[in-house]
Amino acid sequence: MNYFLGYLLYEKTKTKLLASKAGAKAYGYGHTYGYYALLLSWLPIIGDPLTLVAGVVRLRFVWFVLIAGSLRIARYALLALVV
Repeated sequence: MNYFLGYLLYEKTKTKLLASKAGAKAYGYGHTYGYYALLLSWLPIIGDPLTLVAGVVRLRFVWFVLIAGSLRIARYALLALVV
């Protein structure tokens, strides 16, 4: 859901981000390191904003599902084993 929210907010956020120097730099980092950042999407607090940013920078949905989905499944499987 977060990915699609970011995907829908693409035009508004892109124009605002690219209007400032720091925003343009952050947008570039999102494109360059977006898939690597998704490796942290399993974390409880920062995972949801990372998936939202993945939608904003329009990372490929197939890779998004493979990375973020598999890591979240692994997280819940590990929690099920522990409990």
